[in-house]
Formats: sequence, structure tokens, C-alpha cells
Amino acid sequence: MRKLTYFIATSVDGFIGAPDGDGDFFYSRLDPEFIEFLKAEYPETIAAQGRAQLGIEDAEPKRFDAVLMGRGTYEPGVKAGVTSPYGHLPEQYVVSRSLTTPPDPQVRLISGDVAARVRELKAQEGLGIWLCGGADLAAQLIDEIDEFVVKTYPFFVGTGMPMSRAGFGVRPLELTGVKALGGGQVVTSYSVTR
Repeated sequence: MRKLTYFIATSVDGFIGAPDGDGDFFYSRLDPEFIEFLKAEYPETIAAQGRAQLGIEDAEPKRFDAVLMGRGTYEPGVKAGVTSPYGHLPEQYVVSRSLTTPPDPQVRLISGDVAARVRELKAQEGLGIWLCGGADLAAQLIDEIDEFVVKTYPFFVGTGMPMSRAGFGVRPLELTGVKALGGGQVVTSYSVTR
């Protein structure tokens, strides 16, 4: 059975993007040690353009063989001409109520009951499923998430897009790992206690 992992970048105060959803500020301070960590531990989470720049185009997936993202997360890449940001993964899914045809043959669309579709994907053999973002999709899938891997960047932004719009609810987690990196980034892993 595959796990659904919410692997997400956040500011110290818990925002994954600016109020309009833009998360480019995270790229303004990428420490070499953090980049090496991502290359070694999570190479499949680096988009195609970054993989080429880092010389890891052929790096095999270590943890995830599927990526799931909301349309808001996917759309900026499409506007920049990148219709298959994670083509190195066997499965790319975009959740959208309005798209009827995927902009790329390697991208599959999910609409309707997203949680039911994710349960089907989790029941399949393979590596894990990476929930890439965003806040609305995380809210829809809050009861399907098995693990959180939170990359906290040394920024305090004050307001913006939260990690999830799931609403208040105490959801117990178990700490499974903490990695502090030289640039001030901290990667914290939690498993969901059910």
C-alpha cells in the first residue's frame, strides 16, 4: 500500500505562498547544503528544469513515483511553457474541476471525488504519492494524508497561503525525523497517528 505524503515548503509562520499563492520567494535563498540534501534524499521532487541545471536528469525516484497537485500549483508552470514538470515520474496528476483535457499527454486529470481516487491510487503497488500542493487540495485530502514532510525556510512572511485550509481539528502526529541544514532550513517529518 502506498502512502500519501504532503511534502511541502513553508515559512516559519506556516505559509506555503504569498496571499496570491506565489511561492517563488522560497527560491531566493537556496543554500548549497539544502540543495545537496534534496538531490540525495528527494531527487524526484525537483522539477525537470531544476534537474537539468543540477545534472540529475537521470536520478531515480527514491520515495515517490507519483505526484498530485492542484491546478493552482500546476498552472504557473503551464504559463511558463512547462506542461510536464515531473515527467521523470511515472504518474503526474492534476486535480481540476475546470480542465477537461490535460495540457500534456503525461499529465492525468482528476475531478469529482478526489479522496476516493487517492484511496484507489494508494491501494496500488509502488512507491509513495507526493502531495505537492496546495492548501485547498490538502484540505480535501486531510484524512488521506499518511505523512507530512515539512521543509521550513528561514522566512517570516506574516500572511499568505496556509499549508491547508482544512479548518480546525486536532490531528495527532508522531515526529519521525528532524534535519537542520546550514542555510537555516529545517526538514521535519511526521507520521499521522490514526
